[in-house]
Amino acid sequence: MTTTRQAEPAGEVAPLHTVVAEGADDLPRAHNERVLDGLVGRTVMLGCVLFTAMHLYALNIAPIETWTFRILHVAGGLLVGFAITAAMSVDPDAVTSGARRPSGAERAMATLTLAASLYAAGCALVLWGLSDARGAAFHPALPMHLAVSLTLASTLGVLASWAFCRAPSSRGDRIHWPDLALMVSALVVAAYLIFVLGRWRMAAGTPLVGTAEWLVAASGILLIMELTRRIAGLALIVITSVFLVYAFAGPYLPGILAHDGYTAKRFFTYLYTDSGVLGPTTAVSSTYIILFITFAAFLQASKVGDYFVNFAFAMAGRSRGGPAKVAVFASGLMGMINGTSAGNVVATGSLTIPLMKRVGYHPLSAGGIEAAASTGGQIVPPIMGAGAFIMAEITGIPYTEIAFAALIPAALYFLAIYLMVDLEARRDGMQGLPREQLPQVGEMVKRVYLFLPIIILIATLFMGYSVIRAGTLAMVSAAVVSWLTPHWMGPKALLRALELGARMSVPLIAVCACAGIIVGVISLTGVGARFASMLLGIADTSHFLALFFAMCISILLGMGMPTTAAYAVAASVVAPGLQQIGISPLVSHFFVFYYAVLSAITPPVALAGYAAAAISNTNALKTAATSFKFGLAAFIVPFMFFYSPALLMQGAWWEIVRVAVTASIGIYLLAAALQGYFLAAPVGLVARLVLGVAALAMIAGGLVTDLMGLGLGATIWGVQRWRHKSAGTLPS
Repeated sequence: MTTTRQAEPAGEVAPLHTVVAEGADDLPRAHNERVLDGLVGRTVMLGCVLFTAMHLYALNIAPIETWTFRILHVAGGLLVGFAITAAMSVDPDAVTSGARRPSGAERAMATLTLAASLYAAGCALVLWGLSDARGAAFHPALPMHLAVSLTLASTLGVLASWAFCRAPSSRGDRIHWPDLALMVSALVVAAYLIFVLGRWRMAAGTPLVGTAEWLVAASGILLIMELTRRIAGLALIVITSVFLVYAFAGPYLPGILAHDGYTAKRFFTYLYTDSGVLGPTTAVSSTYIILFITFAAFLQASKVGDYFVNFAFAMAGRSRGGPAKVAVFASGLMGMINGTSAGNVVATGSLTIPLMKRVGYHPLSAGGIEAAASTGGQIVPPIMGAGAFIMAEITGIPYTEIAFAALIPAALYFLAIYLMVDLEARRDGMQGLPREQLPQVGEMVKRVYLFLPIIILIATLFMGYSVIRAGTLAMVSAAVVSWLTPHWMGPKALLRALELGARMSVPLIAVCACAGIIVGVISLTGVGARFASMLLGIADTSHFLALFFAMCISILLGMGMPTTAAYAVAASVVAPGLQQIGISPLVSHFFVFYYAVLSAITPPVALAGYAAAAISNTNALKTAATSFKFGLAAFIVPFMFFYSPALLMQGAWWEIVRVAVTASIGIYLLAAALQGYFLAAPVGLVARLVLGVAALAMIAGGLVTDLMGLGLGATIWGVQRWRHKSAGTLPS
């Protein structure tokens, strides 16, 4: 069989080839990701395996003290991150000429940076060697020596990684010397914090801390921000920098933004506590995220992602506009094992977008459909990306309750996209793919056991198992299921899965730690509470205005940011304000979580839309706008949480059923209004406006508004039917 995946230029799929997904869940290599081999590659692989194994051991067998565990988690993420990620783009195929040697300036900076990092490491070793209180007392200057050399090594390492990113020694097949210094610095930060942990718990964030403590904390924050810049881009770094500046600029700002300001000692040490970097975001990344990403790595090793996509093609490929519907189904399935919208686009879109173009979808529509569907993958229970775990950590609401509450909203989201693509296909007379070009349904059904890991995960969660235990059992089941396939997971494959777990976790570890910095600033300055009081004032005028303002802030905070960070920040700034105006914690956090997710398809900065544009060869901003149109129904759903909490499974069963049914009808009316096609026939502008009003009325959730929406929809249906009957063009 021949695969069409990335084998042809976008939009050019050989007409006689059979569609088979291969590598659907493989991670694309980032532009600055190194390809390490030889001894260095094996060493990094061993480090990744040990990093993942340490987490699995601590989570399931022998717990590690909480702060120590989180410090080790962040340090390990930094260590792996700097090893595999370069400061700028790399060329793994570059060949270093013998005539090209580092400049004198680079050699001098390398000597100074590496010497400072090694001296800091030596100081840490001496401190650990003199770990009893009496011995440490004879060396009062040693912590200061460590802190100064660590700060120097971290700062010079970051600057050198930028300044000499094109040097011969910065090839993509080896670790650049500044990154070696940064890796050592990450270890020193962790070693020092664990060494003084007893004092750190009591003194951090207070006037009792010394100069050495805040220098170490500042170095740790610099390392986190640098790795986040390499992995997540500048958007999150710019926002984090704004918050850092705000912490010191407070005395000079007006109104609700004003605060008294803080000394560097108090500020930086406070950020490296459980109110900041070591707080809820890192708590989640060190437990749930790394566990479920390792689960995803096991699924990837057993080729379950390929099966998900092929299963969707077998079931929906022949239907009208088949590839678009496959994109909806496959992206929803992949969303359970892929934690990023843009990553989901790349995983499934490189196959579905060219096929959508082939059956008649405009390239903008093809990219927009894939971006909207891939974004929705993060709201699909039971995993729902990392945001749901953070929600459970912050609110104290059981994770199973959050996953259960997400069922109807997720169904409405994908129903909306499905109806949009179906109506567009009907309007433009599109067809599906021929049967002979699709995977055979019978073959897919025979391998339906590949869904077992997901089924086991869901079943164990609702049987009362902890999230950790359920995730571990599902991960083990993925390995066992692989024994029934050609992709049998032996010892080598298991080690590879553990390595992938670490590599895939690094981006979220960095993002969660960086989001923790923002959360720490919000907590220290109290700006979240002041924002809540402002929302309370707006709510006195109108609850709708307060919700609309909260929506805008949530989307603005999330633009260009990964969902995890976007939700963590919005949950700290916006959710408390919603709770103060009387909205329940579940509804408040679901509200900001949805808009944090939807920021990925909200122009002008829409990461999922941009990723789809790169595959569909279309204008990035236009593709983002198209993805916004296809996901428009989802922008209304969070308001429904407020007006109809039954959508979150809050209320009597009959009320939940009624709201779900009427909301589904409203979603159809909205899709018809947006696509200009209603009940098998085109509709004009006035009818589209009326359908839009009817949709909003149905979605509102009240009995009166439901009846009004049904009446308006029935009126358009009657008028449309009468006009076509009079013209003798009544659709069949």
